[in-house]
Amino acid sequence: MYGYIKGIIKDIESNYIIIDNHDIGYQIYVPNPYYYKIDETYTIYTYNYIREDEYSLYGFKSKEELNLFLKLISVKGLGPKMALPMLATGSINGIIDAIDRENILYLKKFPKIGDKVARQIILDLKGKLNGSQISLFETSSNDELTDALVALGYKQADIKKIVKNISPELTIENQIKEALKLLLK
Repeated sequence: MYGYIKGIIKDIESNYIIIDNHDIGYQIYVPNPYYYKIDETYTIYTYNYIREDEYSLYGFKSKEELNLFLKLISVKGLGPKMALPMLATGSINGIIDAIDRENILYLKKFPKIGDKVARQIILDLKGKLNGSQISLFETSSNDELTDALVALGYKQADIKKIVKNISPELTIENQIKEALKLLLK
């Protein structure tokens, strides 16, 4: 099986990319194809999905994203086609936080995730993404915090100035509280 494929992006479609590796074009389903740029070299961490009627490659920009995907597809009733959009529209830390805090509403915002599947995700994964594994999923991205502040009406320029002063180790609620304190100064 393939652990990763390193190559040049040759085509970008709405739900997959084609990466050229030694004159072989691999079609890889990715969470956000528009993250990539044509004619640039990337390393894509892959998961081979094999069933009697399907052979697909799923790719991720980091090992952490791949690890979360593998945890998600281990949930009963949640396949790769349902887990992939979760990674496209949600932050890794946001998904983990929602699972740990049993935030069903956050999980239900993803396509095809209903009440039953959201509860199954929490049942199967709560507590399994804590402790030493959380460090695997930490990112330098403050997308969730930025999105929350924009939703509250703050300007991107003001947000950029204060986001770097907020610890990524805080929960999202505490990050927002700290951000609001800094923005109100």
